[in-house]
Amino acid sequence: MVTGAGSGIGRASAIALGEAGFAVALMGRREDRLAPVAEVIGERVTVVVADVADERQVARGFERVFERFGRLDLLFNNAGTSSPAVPIDELSLSQWQAVVDTNLTGSFLCAREAFRLMKTQSPMGGRIINNGSISAHVPRLYSVPYTATKHAITGLTKALSLEGRAFDIACGQIDIGNAESEMTERTKLGMLQPNGELATEPVIDVAHIAKAVVYMASLPLDANVQFMTVMATKMPYIGRG
Repeated sequence: MVTGAGSGIGRASAIALGEAGFAVALMGRREDRLAPVAEVIGERVTVVVADVADERQVARGFERVFERFGRLDLLFNNAGTSSPAVPIDELSLSQWQAVVDTNLTGSFLCAREAFRLMKTQSPMGGRIINNGSISAHVPRLYSVPYTATKHAITGLTKALSLEGRAFDIACGQIDIGNAESEMTERTKLGMLQPNGELATEPVIDVAHIAKAVVYMASLPLDANVQFMTVMATKMPYIGRG
């Protein structure tokens, strides 16, 4: 299962997983974005139109996957969103809540359903990969909701990793910096730096992220990439301050 599979990192990862031999379930809110991805993958694919922030839709989506494939071996918790880059005192509660609902609550809901399947299927177990972002470590200016949720994802990853041990459920996190996608279009125009200046930032092909996800996903369950950072080499991340 790949969430946010209709574009960017989710799309590239879903296709790469299909090429690696996985049967793939594509979850997203828009069928018109998921259908072209399914066509690329081929027969061993199913489309799940669902909002990760909606408990009932998520539950139905995982039920559909189990009905189609009989088990769940991998969840890539990838779906995410951000808020306008404005000071905290200009953020509305609804803007905050929208980011929390998708990035954090959505990851929780999907992980919960994955655990329910992985604990009871035979053979037992599976793997969860959470999309953290380098914002799980270092914030950008004017990114309170996004940064807070990505820091929380790190806590979720650690807690799931600990809880999953007894059930052969491995959980790891990939922290991504400036992979070229719809969310990083503005990096080419200029990103606000800590000193208040605007600067263009380098980006990397999303295919590199997809390869990293496939590597993490392909390990046997007695091995785990707990945390992996994949980023543009020259982006202004290391050495900030």
